[in-house]
Amino acid sequence: MYAKMLSLRFPPSAVNEPIVASLIRKFDLNCNILKATIYPRKEGMVVMELSGHKKNFQKGIRYLKSIGVKVESIGQDIRRNEDKCFQCGACTAVCPTGALFVQRPSMEVIFAGTSAALVKCVWPLPCEGNGSPV
Repeated sequence: MYAKMLSLRFPPSAVNEPIVASLIRKFDLNCNILKATIYPRKEGMVVMELSGHKKNFQKGIRYLKSIGVKVESIGQDIRRNEDKCFQCGACTAVCPTGALFVQRPSMEVIFAGTSAALVKCVWPLPCEGNGSPV
């Protein structure tokens, strides 16, 4: 079994397509959707764990790219850069300690962890020991 955490960005042409159903039916993949934001006729963003046999996984990724979906691997590679952060919330879905969350109604991503949460964190998220995201 092969699995990766992915961020998918859908162009307007693909927003109304049954893309997740296609990944399941055509490529025998499992999809665990962690976060999704879809704006009909505009764009969409999905954070998901995609898993299955490696060959099927690769075919599924090729399918996504062929219909214009931008596919990025996240998880181990995720970084929070305050200068570039546009508060999408993708980091909250993959934070293993639950220290990042979206504050409502402002929808601002907040780091509410402690240095203990940072010690438990096995991913290289750029949070400083004082609890402030970098």
